[in-house]
Amino acid sequence: MTKPTVLVVDDEPDILQLLEITLSRMHLNTRKASSLAEAKASLSEQTPDLCLTDMKLPDGNGLTLIEYMQNDYPDVPVAMITAHGSVESAIEALKLGAFDFVTKPLALEKLRELVAHALKTAQTTTDLAEETLVGATPVMGKLRDQIRKVARSQAPVHIHGESGTGKEVVARLIHQSGPRQDQPFIAVNCGAIPPDLVESELFGHKKGAFTGATADKSGLFLAANGGTLLLDEIADLPLPMQVKLLRVIQEKSVRPVGSTAEIPIDIRLLSATHKSLAQEVQGRHFRDDLYYRINVIGLHVPALRERLDDIPVLAKHILKKISEDQSVPPRAVTAAALSHLMSYDFPGNIRELENVLARASALTETDNIDIDDLIQQEGFDATRPIADQEPAAANSLDNESIQTPKTLLDEVNGDLETYLASKERQILTEALTAHRWNRTSAARSLGISFRSLRYRLKKLGLED
Repeated sequence: MTKPTVLVVDDEPDILQLLEITLSRMHLNTRKASSLAEAKASLSEQTPDLCLTDMKLPDGNGLTLIEYMQNDYPDVPVAMITAHGSVESAIEALKLGAFDFVTKPLALEKLRELVAHALKTAQTTTDLAEETLVGATPVMGKLRDQIRKVARSQAPVHIHGESGTGKEVVARLIHQSGPRQDQPFIAVNCGAIPPDLVESELFGHKKGAFTGATADKSGLFLAANGGTLLLDEIADLPLPMQVKLLRVIQEKSVRPVGSTAEIPIDIRLLSATHKSLAQEVQGRHFRDDLYYRINVIGLHVPALRERLDDIPVLAKHILKKISEDQSVPPRAVTAAALSHLMSYDFPGNIRELENVLARASALTETDNIDIDDLIQQEGFDATRPIADQEPAAANSLDNESIQTPKTLLDEVNGDLETYLASKERQILTEALTAHRWNRTSAARSLGISFRSLRYRLKKLGLED
């Protein structure tokens, strides 16, 4: 069996030698390059199974190499080696498609873990997204493509979508499609934990740390060690806990309540919420530095009203599952009932569709679900078609965009400076969010210099 090959790119001979020795002990072949040009030449001669590149190179930087490999060698995982404390460079590498990063001085155990995960990623071929996420609309095709890409990375992913859209399903797919698929997947609803117990639930505690702590507890971060942790409804985390979570992410270790010892952790961190984190940052309910760290890659799960054409295939899929779970013959949905379903806005999204079909399946006296089986259900407002909702929304936007001076004066409310600062904060936050907090790109989109953007962010308290 041929040993996997790792391309190592670094201009420091000592680092190259250390990496070569470490990788050889893992029974891997090593190819070495000391510059960007040498790396490209090596790639053209032989495609490696993994690339490790330093950030600073004599003729460029590792970010340039990552971009090059994403375009020409997209199936090869690439990891960044960067100086300790260069968080922004590391995050930029992850945004460009890097698998992960390690910092100098190199912690060899973490390096070995990274290499093992990366090589396993390259071998993962199962397309679970295609099998699990039902729907043929363009928005679902885009979501499946995004899941395939992010599953190959270790970058933190933030999943946003309305309640009932399937955010946890997406998170599980990312986990199951990546190199940690054989390790634990732990999902926790941050909003469901009492504020005074959040730290203990996440990080664990020592016996006697507080009243009721009758035994040591490991916590959810340690339970997910080696695997994936989903922090659902992360916007509901209290601000003091947000500070502690940021430290855990940065240090990759946890300290149980009542303990002085740091415990190293190795997890893939995912987060989700139905709220707009950008608005939460703007309202000072969510820390911008934490937002910056967890939203390296953002995924939007579309609402059901954004993909109504998927309802026929979704209905068939849901009814088949009901049939299998209850050991009953599958129901069918009449054309008239389908048309009725496709005219409804489904504020509860997929979850509401599942409930509607489950009740209709139970209530119908035939093998077919018809309109009467839908409209008799309490809570299903079938008289409220989505088509009737859209003009109202459009009119609302039109009215907002054609505001009179009097309306604007009302908004100013005698304090022009505060009003202008609020609008500037909103615009800057939206620009940063659109460009995944890449300040250079955000500044370019606003038509201002990077320095001007930094000044405005500091003035508004959006950057320390």
